[in-house]
Amino acid sequence: MTGMAAGDPSTYVRERSRDGRKDLRYPAAPEPLAVAVYDNHCHLEIEDGDEPLALSEQLDRAEAVGIAGVVQSSGDIESSRWAVQAAESDDRVLAAVAIHPNDAPAYAAHGRLDEAIAVIDELAAHPRVRAVGETGLDYFRTGEDGRPAQLASFEAHIEIAKRHGIALQIHDRDAHRAVLDTLRRVGAPDKTVFHCFSGDEDMAHEAADAGYWLSFAGNLTFKNAQNLRDALQVTPRERILVETDAPFLTPVPHRGRPNAPYLVPVTVRFMADVLGVEVDALCAQLAENTAAVYGAWS
Repeated sequence: MTGMAAGDPSTYVRERSRDGRKDLRYPAAPEPLAVAVYDNHCHLEIEDGDEPLALSEQLDRAEAVGIAGVVQSSGDIESSRWAVQAAESDDRVLAAVAIHPNDAPAYAAHGRLDEAIAVIDELAAHPRVRAVGETGLDYFRTGEDGRPAQLASFEAHIEIAKRHGIALQIHDRDAHRAVLDTLRRVGAPDKTVFHCFSGDEDMAHEAADAGYWLSFAGNLTFKNAQNLRDALQVTPRERILVETDAPFLTPVPHRGRPNAPYLVPVTVRFMADVLGVEVDALCAQLAENTAAVYGAWS
């Protein structure tokens, strides 16, 4: 944990591990989009790169290339509070609050999961909070012993989203069937988003048929992500969203370098190419879809 850059909303900030990455410079800004869109999932409380960007600089860079706003998503109590403070401090930010599925077992082990969920429920009532997220199931990083806590947390977050009438942002890693079955069993919120969609064509059909939105991130551009490109092609246009998951999943050709909302145009143009549509038309659709899920930014 380090100090927050000047102008940011609180003293809470996390630093991303370098993980052997060599080039930690932020990429050059892409050509601006003519029709503004939104980054519907990012983590701007995480410092990254050789020269970390303050929240205001992140938002200014994004706005300069046609990204009108962001949804600042969360994974624990501290980042959820940070997200709310960020949304209060700048009308280009909306907040999503949650306990991440990989953090739920740790809260449970210390007897604090119910307390943490109660905090999320309280924060979800804030008018600048428009989603509960990210929540869901992760069978990649959490073993069998942690899955009951994950499931209990997921179900509680679903109920919070429904009670407050806001969207649900789902983290799903190696748990496709379990996530879909849970949503069907307990009843999904009216606005349910698969953040950083990681399934295949069949799952995309099933999710879209259920009325969910599929959000695509920079990993769509990765060479080994044909499953995501196949999924995008079969997803109804009105069910598609775009995100960065910044500072992670930086799109090609900048893979491995710090990611940020101002790089959304790289992914949007790649999406348009995959779909065989004009960039401006796709942007207009993405903006309409985002408003349907999260409402107005200001």
